[in-house]
Amino acid sequence: MTRTAGPHPADDLELPDDTARQTAMDHAPSGATAPERPVPPEAAPAPLPLVLSAGSEEELRTRAAALRDLLAGTAGPLGTAGPLGTAGPADLDGAAENADAPDPAAVALALSSRAGDGPHRAVLLTGGRDDALSGLDALAAGTAAPGLATGTAQDGALAFLFTGQGAQRPRMGAELRAAFPVFAEAFDEVCHVLDPHLPRPLREVIDSGDAELLSRTEYTQPATFAVEVALYWLLESWGVRPDVLAGHSIGEIAAAHAAGVLSLQDAARLVAVRGRLMQALPAGGVMTAALASAADVAPHLEGRTGTAGIAAVNGPTSVVLAGAAETVGEIAAELAAAGRKTRGLPVSHAFHSPLMEPVLADFRAAIEDIAFHSPRIPLVSTVTGRPVSPDEMCTPGYWVDHIRATVRFADAMATLEARGTTTYLEVGPDAILTSMGKSCLTPGRPAALLPTVRRARPEAPTLLASLAQAYVRGAHVAWSACFAGSSVRPAELPAHLVPAEPLPALTGSPAPLEK
Repeated sequence: MTRTAGPHPADDLELPDDTARQTAMDHAPSGATAPERPVPPEAAPAPLPLVLSAGSEEELRTRAAALRDLLAGTAGPLGTAGPLGTAGPADLDGAAENADAPDPAAVALALSSRAGDGPHRAVLLTGGRDDALSGLDALAAGTAAPGLATGTAQDGALAFLFTGQGAQRPRMGAELRAAFPVFAEAFDEVCHVLDPHLPRPLREVIDSGDAELLSRTEYTQPATFAVEVALYWLLESWGVRPDVLAGHSIGEIAAAHAAGVLSLQDAARLVAVRGRLMQALPAGGVMTAALASAADVAPHLEGRTGTAGIAAVNGPTSVVLAGAAETVGEIAAELAAAGRKTRGLPVSHAFHSPLMEPVLADFRAAIEDIAFHSPRIPLVSTVTGRPVSPDEMCTPGYWVDHIRATVRFADAMATLEARGTTTYLEVGPDAILTSMGKSCLTPGRPAALLPTVRRARPEAPTLLASLAQAYVRGAHVAWSACFAGSSVRPAELPAHLVPAEPLPALTGSPAPLEK
């Protein structure tokens, strides 16, 4: 199946999940049992995707010019129906030059339904008439423009990377809830399933704006899981289906649910119990990021593994130490004396360290009766860094070890690359893995790391921009599904704007994920 798309600077210490941030198919959410949803805060309008594909670059440019001519006389606002959901797109500027010109939203929907999947592709994300016309002018001329993604479909696999703890922020996902009904319904259902396991309703905690409350592990881990599962099911509804999955620590639970290893109910219970037990541990452990390799750190751990360890290997020269404050402080001082940069992280507990061991027996007992299933989508484990065998994740023991073990993100990325992955889509509330992953890949190879959401940027435009980049690299996106919940009807388009028949997508043969 075809899906496509340097080391960190000295002051760029990537954090693991289960820290404050620096830098499934079974029982899928359906919305049927979720309580009535409050109106989310007003969000930035979702841009319109104008999608074109063709058999050659010349043909693509010709279609862009024809589309530009069609829209040149388009009148007035797109209306309030909200073609990408409940938050309507920005009005198209200017008065009508041609009262018979089709509505741009109707044109976008028609293109999304009929664009085909030709090898030469373009997506123009636009919020206004002037943007659309200038962007199409640029596409016709073969030049760049804001909101314009172009490319040629490539062979290669598409991986979803599920973010870990540390990416959380107040009101995360609120703009996606406002823009996309499928995301809102999935998020509500996940919260509905999680709430019986939590002291307070999860959506209330996320939307409270209280960063300190959300940073409590008993809420952070369920909240991250809820956003990631809702994102996954939004992507699934748009036909964006991964060839392989991986997740950083808590993100691996979301990946396991997406792969069908855990039902939503069982995954929610596992996440909630995990967070509650960790929260109950005594405070006092520390975590320190170091610009060093695991091999560099290993000699400093000799004789100290009872109180400290490597919590995460996030890149070739990016690790995180965790454990007792005195031990980790001594190791950090030794690394600093050897010229290695280190930085203490603001955390409540020393995750993925020996200090987690007191919760392991209780955690095992709490999840002993959970039903596990062989994955239906290939997975790469960040416990081992290797492909997951059919039964590997199907025991409580795996998830017990998951709490204590080093997160081998760099090894997992190397495995994904070696087996033909070329496009990596981060599924989570921030772009942490997108940043960390760059140092894990071979320089010069054609790969793209794309965030679905990025802190301090509008959520819906960020998601659509990354999907546009994935699409032009060869991923399939059912763009018409982005219009779910709107009252827009597709325009009748001239035959020369779209293929008479959908062009076939490329097919490729990524290396199989075998042990």
